[in-house]
Amino acid sequence: MAVALCTALVCGCATQGPTQPAAVPELKPGRLIGYLPIGERINSSAILPAPPVGTAATATDEAVSRAALHLRGTARWKLATRDANVNFPDAAGVYSCAVGAPISAKDTPYLYQILRRAASDAGYAGDGAKELYKRNRPFVSNQQTPCTPEEMHSLGTDRSYPSGHSSTGTVWALILAELAPDRSVQVLRRGQAFAESRVVCNMHWQSDTVQGRFVGAYSYSRMQASPEFQADMRAARKELAEVRARKLAPTRDCEAEAEALKIDLPPTDGAVN
Repeated sequence: MAVALCTALVCGCATQGPTQPAAVPELKPGRLIGYLPIGERINSSAILPAPPVGTAATATDEAVSRAALHLRGTARWKLATRDANVNFPDAAGVYSCAVGAPISAKDTPYLYQILRRAASDAGYAGDGAKELYKRNRPFVSNQQTPCTPEEMHSLGTDRSYPSGHSSTGTVWALILAELAPDRSVQVLRRGQAFAESRVVCNMHWQSDTVQGRFVGAYSYSRMQASPEFQADMRAARKELAEVRARKLAPTRDCEAEAEALKIDLPPTDGAVN
């Protein structure tokens, strides 16, 4: 009986899944509340001036945008199209190859929830600047359809600056670089490419993505003061280490992703002031 009891206990432990985080409410359908109260989010309108129209900065943006249009239909365009989806569960796989492990509600529930909550903290932090500057998106200027035409109405035509996707991708990258420092170079490079995908998609100007990455970095620094965030990060660090120790495969086609990321933005036509 003792042997049978021990066997049952061992089997029970072996089949038990990872510890689950406490549920948190939604900010809106599909979006969880962040770690920061709304009043403590970064005030992007106070720190991020948009490039004035007619300056060298906007001319450079336009030249880069024209060059990026040549990537339509390529593997890089297809990856940018997938990068445009910041909804879960698909978005959880963005950094799977960079980390070298699956990121999912099943395998890494704490990390999965952290990424969802951080998307609210960083993704909405740029709204103040968007409303203040009302910068038109590239597809308004060049009349070329973006890689996700269904977003043209939902995201607005005059909410280009700064890029919320870039803010979100950056805060995700910084979180994962902290949890897996040995993969930080791969993760941060993927974060840069994630932001560049918005230029490839014809949804943002280059300066939108650069400043969006700053918003993500500022948000990440603010999140560090949250005891709840720190507690979740400790749990996520442990579960990610366990998943990596088991050598579970990433959830994306890493070979195809690597080939797509080899395709750089083409050189500009030099038409800048």
